[in-house]
Amino acid sequence: MENTGNNITVIVETPKGCGHKYNYDAANDQFRLKKLLPAGMVFPFDFGFIPNTIGGDGDPLDVLVISEVSTFPGCVIDCRLIGAFKVEQTGADGTAYRNDRFLAVPLVSKFFTDLHDAAQLPHALTDQIEAFFTNYSRLEAKEFKLMERLGAEGAMELVMVATVKPE
Repeated sequence: MENTGNNITVIVETPKGCGHKYNYDAANDQFRLKKLLPAGMVFPFDFGFIPNTIGGDGDPLDVLVISEVSTFPGCVIDCRLIGAFKVEQTGADGTAYRNDRFLAVPLVSKFFTDLHDAAQLPHALTDQIEAFFTNYSRLEAKEFKLMERLGAEGAMELVMVATVKPE
């Protein structure tokens, strides 16, 4: 699916409720178990990436898919981009780089049909999502510094800049 309007395609790596993280290994065209999260910590929603994009960390852009369902690794979801957390992350070696987190909802969602911008989300939910990413990064000895919360339009501008043409 091509990016039109605020529509994007997401490939799920780690499903909602998972206490472990999968990564897509493009070289071998398979999913690998990357790590286990501490007891009690789980992904709040499906987590994946936008194909044919490259973020500041050299990987495809990260997306959290806010949905009433959980899917599976490799599931392709057509989504509506609703916002992003503009993030500077610092690795264990002290190197800082951008590693933004995007927020989207499935086009087929029944619960979120009227959700078009992250500003419509309850503040408690966006705060919890930010706290999840902050704690998740801390456990990897990385610092997660929120620079700005963006709405749908600002998020789509970042996606367009990060989009690469497939070979």
